[in-house]
Formats: sequence, structure tokens, C-alpha cells
Amino acid sequence: MNKYERQSSQPADHQLLSDELASELSHITTEVLEFGDAPPLAPRAPLTQSEVRTILLSLMLTMFLAALDQTIVATALPTIGRQFQDVSSLSWVITAYLLASTAVAPVFGTLSDIYGRRAMIIVALSLFIAGSVLCGLAPNMTVLILARGLQGLGGGGIMPIVQTVISDVVTPRERGQYQAYFSGVWTAAGIGGPVLGGVFAEHLHWSMVFWINLPLGVVALATLLPKMGKIPVFHRKREVDWLGGILLMASAVVFMLVLTWGGNRFPWLSPTILAMLGSSVALTFAFVGHARLAREPFLPLPLLGGSVVPYAMAAGGCAMGAIIGLTVHLPLYYEVVYHLSASEAGLALIPLAAISTCGAAIAGKTMARAKHYKRVAIIGLSCAALVGCIFTFTTLSLWALLALLALFALGLGTAFPISVVSLQNAVSRAQVGTVTGAMNFFRALMASFTVAAFSAILLMALGADISLGGEHRGVVNSIPVADMIASFRYVFAAATVLLAIGSLSMVVMEERPLTGPTRRR
Repeated sequence: MNKYERQSSQPADHQLLSDELASELSHITTEVLEFGDAPPLAPRAPLTQSEVRTILLSLMLTMFLAALDQTIVATALPTIGRQFQDVSSLSWVITAYLLASTAVAPVFGTLSDIYGRRAMIIVALSLFIAGSVLCGLAPNMTVLILARGLQGLGGGGIMPIVQTVISDVVTPRERGQYQAYFSGVWTAAGIGGPVLGGVFAEHLHWSMVFWINLPLGVVALATLLPKMGKIPVFHRKREVDWLGGILLMASAVVFMLVLTWGGNRFPWLSPTILAMLGSSVALTFAFVGHARLAREPFLPLPLLGGSVVPYAMAAGGCAMGAIIGLTVHLPLYYEVVYHLSASEAGLALIPLAAISTCGAAIAGKTMARAKHYKRVAIIGLSCAALVGCIFTFTTLSLWALLALLALFALGLGTAFPISVVSLQNAVSRAQVGTVTGAMNFFRALMASFTVAAFSAILLMALGADISLGGEHRGVVNSIPVADMIASFRYVFAAATVLLAIGSLSMVVMEERPLTGPTRRR
């Protein structure tokens, strides 16, 4: 058994520095010395509740920046295209950010375990703010796309670092309910982002969707950094396996391009797509081979094994894929089947986005009180899969669909905090950032894969181009209602299968005890 297997097999002790300061420091020092050359950690005073609240509020604002940027830009795209007289490249404004943010998620997670959370959150926010400034000043579409890529490098680092800092300041048992608060941040950004983007583009200037990041970013840094010095330190300086990181990022970028271009710019079975897919597979095998031989690999493969981590990642990834895939495609269903306008279709997505936060809150509170905390996720995902079966075999009125969609989202949302906390609870403290970055990386890949898969399903079932760009609007509106209903049955069936796999993963996942105070009613 190698050292990574020993570390990942030990239950993680995420207790905050409190009354048992001496024994806690002894445990931390032992973990650090297992890794090698790091000196013992200096004692730090325990964080007060006020300091914890301040840190969490600033983390929520930081995450809001990254979440808002993924929704606020979309409604401003038509205005941007008209100003630069370049509609054909508009999709790259979104794609550049998505590619960059997905590729760097595991990089920032690992680097936070090497150089510390404070250094990496400064880097991530600085890249994000710099990218926002360049986007706001962009004189043409090419510069805007490159600036969006830079912005994505920062945005992709924010999510894993924020989740890792939460693990540093809150015990595993209490962490679930805080994860639910952060799910609420994504809901607020998902609802408010498109509205703000439309208002800025119509009444002010499209560049405001980027300039708004400056005051928010400065406030986030100003409130977070003074408190970061008090956060317990669990990182360990070591040599960075840059080759492993480059191979992982390259394989991810090529695979994301396959999902983005396949069935859109190129046919799925075209030589270009097949060659890119082969390149992604080859890069993945090169990464795995390098990780097996490297003394300290960028992403230790044994870390992704065991009885917790792979199942937690699978459950969270399936839930994320289902909710993102349906969020992207349901507006088409609403517009054709129920004859809603584009804005009404957006409002009809609120049950899916907002109620999932309630499910996450329920799961978080359950983790703080119950010994068998994973049961709520098993029940929630099973109920969501059952609702998916109803969608698959039954045609409902709009209000019945929205009501069941809320129940679907409620069950689905329970998977997010339980998968995150279980995964972080299963590894040593010095590897929490690495495994959290890997989790975000896998979730992003699953979301992109699901969106591409659902689009392919609809394309094959309808036999028509379902792209939602303006030039295809006539084709979309000409699709018969019966054909759309029949085609979406396959989409709902695919979402149901994803949630069934997520529920089964939760059943198989080992339920390790969570450290922290137990709260009882």
C-alpha cells in the first residue's frame, strides 16, 4: 500500500481548532510529517463565530462573482454581436470561458494544497478581475474572446478554492448546511443574472456586465483577505507536477471542444471530431501513465479510488448533469409545447433552479443531526428519478409539470451537499483542495457531456436543427407539438437514468462518521 492509499483510507478529521487544541495540533503535525518536509504548524487562535460568519459571507460574494458571470453575459450577446458586427463568433464568448474554467478547476484545487488557500484565491480573483477589465475594454470580438478565456481561468479557480476554505473553517457535520447556502448563491445568480444582463445591454452598455465584477471583486477581497490569516493551515509545499497538470488540462480542453463542436460545427462521425476524440483519449492515457510513474503526481490516482470518493463524484456528477441538461433544453419544450415566450420560458425554469436549493438545505440540516446522513440523498434522488419516469410516460398540463418539476428539483438538490462533504471527509486535510478540484472538474465535464447528449437525442428524434440561434427560430417554431413531446420523452428518460445511477452510487458509497458537534431536535 503506497502513501496515498494510506492517506485516502484514513477518515479525515476536519475538527476546527477549539477546546482540544493540543491534540488537534498533534494530529495535524503527524499528517504533515507523513508528507515529508513541511515543518510543524504554528498554533492559531480558534475562529470566533463572528469571524466564521464574515469569512463565509465573503466566500459567498466571491462565488457569486463566478456564478453571475455564467448567466449575465448570455442576454447581452445579441447586443455585443451587433456592435462588433460578428454574430458567427458569439458562441465563443461563452465557450472560451467554459473551456478555461473547466480545465483549471483541478489545477487550482491542487495548487491550493501546495501554496495555500490565501495565495490561490488572490490569484483566482486577480485573473477574474483582470479578465473582466479586458472584456469591458475589448475593441473587437477577438480580444473579447481572449479576455473571456482569461476570465475563465480565474472563475474556474474560485469554485474549488471556496469549497476548500469552507472545509478549513467548518466541521464536516456542520458543513452541509453551509454548502446549501452556497447553492442559494447559484440560484440567485441564475435568476438575477439574465435580468441584469438584459437591463445593462438595453439601458446602459453591454460592457457593464463585465464592469460590475470590479466593485464586487474588490469588496470580496477586502472582506476575505484580513480573515484568511486566521484560517487553519493544512497545505504542504512540494514540487509541482506541471507535466501532469498540462496533460490533464489538454485532454479536458480537447474533450470539451468535441462536446461543443460535435453535431454543431462538425457531424459527430466526421474525421475532425473522431480525430479530436482520439487525441483526448490519448492525452488521458498519457496523463494516467505519467501519474503512475511520477513521485508526486499532480492528481494522485489512488485519491480517486476507495469506497467514498468515486461514488460521491458519480452521484454529484449525475445530479449536476441532469439539472444543467434540463435547464438548457426545457425552454425549447416550453416554447413549442406550451407556446410560452422566451421570457416566460425563463421564468418557468425557476422551480428547477430555486427548489433544488431547498433540497440542498434539507440535506445539510440532516447532516448536522443524523447519523445516517446519506439516506436523505438516496431518498431524494430516487424520488427525482420517479418523477422523471412520470415525465417520460405522461404528458402533463403546464402547472402540473411545474409542480412535479419542483419535486424533481427538491430531490435532486439533496445530492450536492452530501456528495461534497462525504468526499472531503474521506481524504486527509492536506488533500482536500486536490479532491475538491477534481470533483468540480468531473461535474463540469458531466454537465457538458449531458448537454451534448440531450442535444444529440433531440437531433436524432426530431431530425431537425434545434439550435436556438435567431436564424433557426423558424425551424424551431415549425416543429409539431406531438413530435416535440415524443422526442422529449427520450430526454426525460435519459435524465431519469442519470438520477437512478446517482441514487445507486449513494447506496454503494461508504457512510463514514462526520466529525463535529451533533445537534438534536
